[in-house]
Amino acid sequence: MAKPSAKINIAPLGDRVVLKRAEAESTTAGGIVLPDAAKDKPQRGEVVAVGDGHVKDDGTKVPLTVKEGDTVIFSSYAGDEIKIGDDELLLLRESDILATC
Repeated sequence: MAKPSAKINIAPLGDRVVLKRAEAESTTAGGIVLPDAAKDKPQRGEVVAVGDGHVKDDGTKVPLTVKEGDTVIFSSYAGDEIKIGDDELLLLRESDILATC
């Protein structure tokens, strides 16, 4: 997994999470080299920043279950792609995260 080029200065709000997507596989299990157009975007990434949690109906704040540095699996069409400097990141809600690894 590619590491961010520098400490990313972003603070997501509420239940939002910022991820650095894992690198796409460049070869198949059989050793065939894939061109860029044939690579699927991975559904795995590393958490770069987390919001401070979501607010329940009674006004109490619930902290997020993921933390910076966690490796997670997320929905394939989840979130918004953003670019900060040279880093391509994904901004999504915690509910779009399916599992931690």
